[in-house]
Amino acid sequence: MTTKDIANKSGYAVGTVSRVLNGHPSVSPEARAKILAVVRENNFTPNSNAKHLKQQVSSGIAIIVKGARNILFAGILELLQAEIQKHNYAAFVNYLEEEDNEVLYARRLCRERRPLGILFLGSRLPLFQESFRGIEVPCVLITNSAARLGFPNLASVSTDDALAAETCIRYLVERGHRSIGVLGGVLASGDLSNTRLAGCEREFANRGLPFDRSHHYQAARFSLESGYAAMEKLLISLPGMTAVFAFSDAMAIGALRALQDHGRRVPEDISLVGYDGTELSRYSIPRLTTVRQDERALAQRGVALLLAQIEDGAVAVYETVPFCLLDGESVKNLKKR
Repeated sequence: MTTKDIANKSGYAVGTVSRVLNGHPSVSPEARAKILAVVRENNFTPNSNAKHLKQQVSSGIAIIVKGARNILFAGILELLQAEIQKHNYAAFVNYLEEEDNEVLYARRLCRERRPLGILFLGSRLPLFQESFRGIEVPCVLITNSAARLGFPNLASVSTDDALAAETCIRYLVERGHRSIGVLGGVLASGDLSNTRLAGCEREFANRGLPFDRSHHYQAARFSLESGYAAMEKLLISLPGMTAVFAFSDAMAIGALRALQDHGRRVPEDISLVGYDGTELSRYSIPRLTTVRQDERALAQRGVALLLAQIEDGAVAVYETVPFCLLDGESVKNLKKR
């Protein structure tokens, strides 16, 4: 008899069986009792050599971070590692560039390091549609929703990005802004950017305001320097704008520097809204108005959803966490003129 046989008889995942056999504390009492009952009924004795080999090749929980310079991800990553450690698991971090294929990387990781599960921080959904079926370990997307993918071992926890973006545009319009530029990700490579842009466009349409992607939208990576470069382009393509919405705080702060270097004051000349609510946004001058994503909730729920799959064989669920718009100092109310 093997651990896979025990998993089939008990109704729990192989990973859960292994943790019970290894005496790991992070297993529910019910799961432990059922698995041990099967072990006793079948007189199963673990092979100590196999156990030793498994301990050598198993590498705990993998975290794949897509976009090493994403400020939000740095904050969430620290919380993820602390949460994983709290549950007595080991974690190892893998950094990818924004244009890399995280699913193919994960497949190779499964072959080479055999993680118990994978947390994806940053993701492109089309890549999962194409290649995820070969991955069998429990996985969770963090900051992006896997709801429309339908894989039983791919859960997610995210913010409602479309609604949050819509809220930002509404905030600017209600303060008298009509010509609004948008800084976002490269639309061919980022589902988050497509989702946020859809929210922007919906609110522009609801308000009867023009929005032409060729003039109102500039693509950037989620970094300070790319935000700076995209802002310079937006100043050319939309010279009459009074406000800018950036899809990350890093982009926004890069844009802030570009505006200042080109003699534009924030918010006196151009208002600016960011996204993420990172610590950096609270110390910029002026303090940035931004959407706050709940980093702690994203990390805690992401780990909880992964462990539910690893330990109890739970099927994937798709959760959203609340967001709020933090009113800083970077938006001018034109209606007070």
